[in-house]
Amino acid sequence: MAKEHSFDIVSDVDGQEVDNAISQAVKEITNRYDFKGSKSSIERTSDELITIISDDEYKLESVIDILKSKFIKRGLSQKSMEFGKIERASGGTVRQVITLVSGLSSERAKKITKLIRDSGLKVKAQIQNEQVRVTAKSIDDLQTVIQEIKQKDFDFPVQFVNMR
Repeated sequence: MAKEHSFDIVSDVDGQEVDNAISQAVKEITNRYDFKGSKSSIERTSDELITIISDDEYKLESVIDILKSKFIKRGLSQKSMEFGKIERASGGTVRQVITLVSGLSSERAKKITKLIRDSGLKVKAQIQNEQVRVTAKSIDDLQTVIQEIKQKDFDFPVQFVNMR
């Protein structure tokens, strides 16, 4: 009997790397001349929320650009960031909340399983909790699935884990 091989498709955000990215961004803002005397701050207010406050929308954009660059340097996908609307905050400042999206919603998992089904490969894709388990008899088929998913470039980050 042929052995079945499998892997899981997940959408996770490494919380420790997010903290590292935030602290690097805060350090850069503190040291940059164009932010002297600015009320700019980045704070992780919960596991999935980052709050950014700045003097005005222009400075807020700069803070977000710095944070995005730190995400890239730490190997975090910017696709895991969902931006809320810019709101007025106290003291004439503006605030924007970023939600870190983790886990595959059923809608996203369905997009992945449809792509796999449409590939015509002899693989099975099952949605389990917030991930998709892909199984096949051929490791080559699994690797082809990984390549196809990477090429698809979804609007959310995906990682491939638990290769067996």
